[in-house]
Amino acid sequence: MKGRKLLMIPGPIEFEPDVLQALGAPTDSHVSADFIEIFGNSLELMRTVWQSPTGQPFIMAGSGTLAMDMAAVNLIEPNDNVLIISTGYFGERYANICKRYGANVTILTTEVGDTVSLNTIEEELSSKKYKLLTITHVDTSTSVLVDPEPIAKLAKKYDTLSILDGVCSVAGEEIKQDKWGIDVVFTASQKAIGVPPGLALLMVSEKAMNVFKNRKTLVQNYYADFTNWLPIMEAYENRNPSYFGTPSVNLISALEVSLQYIVSEGIENRFLRHKQIATAFREAMLALGLQLLPFQKDISANTLTAIYYPENIDGGTFLKHIGNNDIILAGGLLPSHKTQYFRVGHMGSVNNNDTLATISAIESSLIACNYAFETGIGVKTALKILNS
Repeated sequence: MKGRKLLMIPGPIEFEPDVLQALGAPTDSHVSADFIEIFGNSLELMRTVWQSPTGQPFIMAGSGTLAMDMAAVNLIEPNDNVLIISTGYFGERYANICKRYGANVTILTTEVGDTVSLNTIEEELSSKKYKLLTITHVDTSTSVLVDPEPIAKLAKKYDTLSILDGVCSVAGEEIKQDKWGIDVVFTASQKAIGVPPGLALLMVSEKAMNVFKNRKTLVQNYYADFTNWLPIMEAYENRNPSYFGTPSVNLISALEVSLQYIVSEGIENRFLRHKQIATAFREAMLALGLQLLPFQKDISANTLTAIYYPENIDGGTFLKHIGNNDIILAGGLLPSHKTQYFRVGHMGSVNNNDTLATISAIESSLIACNYAFETGIGVKTALKILNS
């Protein structure tokens, strides 16, 4: 027995053995020549993964929420107008963060499982001057996928900065930051980037950095202030030692390994792999007669799937049976629907066998919960797609 369960939640995910080996290596000095090279190379690899050769990367010790916080606090000044485009829990969180720094916040929402229309967004942008808008690319609470490219174009049209919350999308969903004109794209290490929790990763455009440099008030968060961290990132990329706060040496060493995996796979190939696995998984769930939380397939994420429990099935019992099959899935997160659905992560190093094992465990749990369906139809449906 392997003595552990397959982790199929929307982060942390399963990690490559080489990544874990780097994480467990003896800790080096943060100003040693070897670590300086690792840090500098990681910054450069980020530009390739984000498809942003002109962007300024930041590698920070912290969670995805720190990345959200940094993007907001460095660009927002008191009484700036900020537009939040929300598709779930993390859109609401961003609104709270922006309010904390004195922004006048407007939130655009829609029904759970849907996206906000471009017409609604443009109508709001045209109503007054907005400093910035935020987009949740994939909201981890709903698995709803938003197309950021046309929204970024609208932001540019109205001279508004755009921030993409890519926590559950970077390295799993297509992002072309420079081509699409997105000003900030951030993520966290424990999702499709493929590194254990503990790193906040941001890529900031030249335009956004200029807005930051020309702000009239002090940044209202000492640790998150670009003023403190930009010289550090520039020094390490130039292969020079520097210090403001001690970096996460082992996590950054693991990050370099994972970014090398991603670049070696090819970013477009990686997008296609995620799409194929997600399609296979979604179609398997539909074949079982289950309902997806997103309204349509084309707004369903490729990094995770949110699925409603069948009627008369207790979620806790269902997930317990899944666990008995050595698979860990996640329950609901959105407060209004928390007990109504479950979530499955399929990102990063996840492969076909992981996907099939998860579908099989779901079928087994449904049987244990006395749900009627054609046994094996989920696995059979997925196999057709995965083998095509």
